[in-house]
Amino acid sequence: MTFDSAFESVNARIAAACQSGARVRDSVQLLAVSKTFSAAAVAQVAALGQRDFGENYIQEGVDKIAALTALGLTWHCIGPVQGNKTRLVAEHFDWVHSVDRLKIAQRLSDQRPGHLAPLNLCIQVNIDGGASKAGVAPHEALALAREVAALPGLRLRGLMTIPEPAPDFAAALAVHRAAKALFDDLRASGLDLDTLSMGMSADLEAAIQAGSTMVRVGSAIFGGRL
Repeated sequence: MTFDSAFESVNARIAAACQSGARVRDSVQLLAVSKTFSAAAVAQVAALGQRDFGENYIQEGVDKIAALTALGLTWHCIGPVQGNKTRLVAEHFDWVHSVDRLKIAQRLSDQRPGHLAPLNLCIQVNIDGGASKAGVAPHEALALAREVAALPGLRLRGLMTIPEPAPDFAAALAVHRAAKALFDDLRASGLDLDTLSMGMSADLEAAIQAGSTMVRVGSAIFGGRL
């Protein structure tokens, strides 16, 4: 399997969404979500110019990181982080998007090796109150962000959201705009944030129009999950 046309199509969608929203193309970063796909598949997409890859399953991600070290890729943990997996994240990943508890952030801080750059961190917010979704409640995000920002070994970069699937573009846009408003509120409070990780294969256009700075795209690049 080759991914050239799919990768090109996703980048064209991002460019078109940026143009539609009067945004500069470079203001939106593509994170290729490679969960369940092999290191060889990641290497193929990396050869097309993609540098950032997201993994939901921590041990699977660690195995790919080890296999592809020579490529110098940037690795993002975007799945749930349990207490017994924080050391793996702290020691191997460059980013973590899915922190919604101070306890997990503290463990990541304590376990980040001193020779590595600070671990880039996004706080996951349950922006639409989905019953099955992880994430801190929006009204609790500022307090958690301030606590996380004070921890050594971490660099708080922003927020991440995974809203429930929306019935149409307008509904998706409304949810993403709520996340952007929260992001702006946290920045106005004095927090130095630059990353709003929201939007996936199905809704990246709405996310970009609302102000996303990083879209997490898996199936539109790699195809259906293996």
